[in-house]
Amino acid sequence: MAEEVLSQSEIDALLSAISTGEMNAEELKKEEKEKKVKTYDFKRALRFSKDQIRSLSRIHENYARMLTTFFAAQLRTYIQVGVASVDQIPYEEFIRSIPKMTVLNVFEVPPLDGRILMEVNPNIAYSMMDRTLGGRGGSVNKVENLTEIETKIMSNLFEKAADNLREAWSTVIDIDPILTDFEVNPQFLQMVSPNETVVVISLNTTIGETSGMINICIPHVVLEPILPKLSVHYWMQSTKKEREPEEIEALKKRVRRTVVPLRTILGNATISVNEFLNLSTDDVIQLDQKIDEPMTVQVGERPKFYAQPGKQGNKMAIQILENIQGGDDDGE
Repeated sequence: MAEEVLSQSEIDALLSAISTGEMNAEELKKEEKEKKVKTYDFKRALRFSKDQIRSLSRIHENYARMLTTFFAAQLRTYIQVGVASVDQIPYEEFIRSIPKMTVLNVFEVPPLDGRILMEVNPNIAYSMMDRTLGGRGGSVNKVENLTEIETKIMSNLFEKAADNLREAWSTVIDIDPILTDFEVNPQFLQMVSPNETVVVISLNTTIGETSGMINICIPHVVLEPILPKLSVHYWMQSTKKEREPEEIEALKKRVRRTVVPLRTILGNATISVNEFLNLSTDDVIQLDQKIDEPMTVQVGERPKFYAQPGKQGNKMAIQILENIQGGDDDGE
């Protein structure tokens, strides 16, 4: 049993009470000998140590960063995902805590036995679907009336997100997440017994102006075979895995084959709709770029270089003059 540590002010007050006779030292010794009883709720059995909870939190903080990057690329809007809390509670309590109608993705994670659950708040799920279909990311909660097309779009999106889960867990175990079920009513989903302890990782998620939670529910029975690997001793003893030369060369080849959009900004101009409609051959639009000023070259949406125009053979070309200092991700 852990000992209670007193602050200096509490120690001073205790010594003062003994010296003035308000408290008897013999009574204190008698109280120490009495057994202290602590209430234990077997329905809320704490089967994960604080050490293991911290390891799970660390794994899913990495997963949250991966989801932020993945969803930002898929939905092309502002995304922020972060771990809000990691708790161990009975499965029944988790089911009661989530909305009566929500988006539930059930995954098998071989070689581990059992299934894990990803619950996505309907507001978040609909915002994702709206962005996927080219909308602004608006959210409407009508999850009980999902069409087959909406169900397919959502399940495909979260199935792809499971690849990041594989990478996040790779430092502990190589899992292969497989989406096996998509459900909207938690009452129809009975993964484990109601009193089974589960660990719930809550991810605070923001998509544009819409916010909500993504909850990952992992039963104790799933993690039981690898609990020793979730201790600090395992993390301290494990050595950093070095990449093989073949892996490094394969990564280099992939990077070289990556296609990125490159464009040169000749200048900008503002005209009215009426002027635009009346444009004809040989009309001139005056840009805000001076001919003796270098042009900006963008890689994707980021300004990376200054350049000047010219010709290479019979083709138009640009000559890179210098990098833009202080730009986004200099040197990458």
